[in-house]
Amino acid sequence: MAGKRYKQQGAGTFFGDYLYERTVPDGHFLRQLEGLVDWDMFAEKLVRLYRGQAEVGRPPYKPSVILKMLLLAYLYDLSERRTEAFVNDSLSAKYFLGLAVDEAAPDHSTLTAFKRRIVRRGGESLLEELLVEVVQAARRQGVVFGSIQVVDSTHTLADVNVSKDDRRQKKEGKPPRDSGARWGAKRKRRQGKGGKSSEQTEYFYGYKMHNSLNAEAEMITSIVVTGGNAHDGKQFPELVRKDRALELPVNIYSADRGYDDGENHYLLETLDLQSAIHLNRYRTEKKDRNKEVWVALKASPGYRAGQKERYKIERKYGEAKENHGLRRCRYLGRMRYAIQAYLTAIVLNLKRMVKVLRGVGFSGEPVRVA
Repeated sequence: MAGKRYKQQGAGTFFGDYLYERTVPDGHFLRQLEGLVDWDMFAEKLVRLYRGQAEVGRPPYKPSVILKMLLLAYLYDLSERRTEAFVNDSLSAKYFLGLAVDEAAPDHSTLTAFKRRIVRRGGESLLEELLVEVVQAARRQGVVFGSIQVVDSTHTLADVNVSKDDRRQKKEGKPPRDSGARWGAKRKRRQGKGGKSSEQTEYFYGYKMHNSLNAEAEMITSIVVTGGNAHDGKQFPELVRKDRALELPVNIYSADRGYDDGENHYLLETLDLQSAIHLNRYRTEKKDRNKEVWVALKASPGYRAGQKERYKIERKYGEAKENHGLRRCRYLGRMRYAIQAYLTAIVLNLKRMVKVLRGVGFSGEPVRVA
């Protein structure tokens, strides 16, 4: 990157690369990840976040290094402060970041400032570029993307004590702690007592991450971030639009009943794509001739094939929540939640790339950081 000046890293150490060669084996996940991705490509996109564009003023850390450090935070589900401590204690993490063995990690406040730059100067368009670049890198290197896309959403709880926040608003007239979070329906459960049963709706306060996942590659290709009250089906057209910009070899879209909207079926028809959106019972059980088109759709091979792949996106959400902290928001505000959503998806995609292309899985070994 001509004209760019970054803080020098990994040079002048007494130990050289000897310790890395001895302690970070070829099969280590982070060694494989470091060699699999062209990280300079991310530096070119992220440098525009810096006011001096790394050409004037004090040389900053290479932005791809800060991105990699944030990815470590999501990979191991660590706070930024604990990530700094982890990198300083871990030779594999220092190798991944390109630090010398005896070189200190970037300060956790550097990560905070980097996120602030994304919010103020980059926005979701930048996060979208990063996700797209990972998907395209996977395709260039040989990850096979198939014909079926699966669309679904998952919720993330706001980092708010709801009861306390409600009291503050009512008694003290203060604004909500997280102004972007909204109440939304999580799921419906049938409960029975005394021989009677009723359907109860469970609610949550927070945000939604709407995703499209390629079933064969098992990689997230597009994201829409909303408050918790957003209707899933209304986000479907935007996810399809983003997928089509990637020119994926897709001809079937699968989703659950929440996406069974006439406009979504019509959209897919106009794009010459097959709908495998799970049909509500009223479509095929009504007593008129209009149901025949829905009966035929439900019986089609494409519909059945698409429905069989839906579990993959649910499994991906389970992985994100159990291992990478998506169950609860790390930050306040919709834009900061977007950072969490996109970086979590990128971590999931990078894990999948290393697994498919190098045969190396991420062990998720416990990280002991005081």
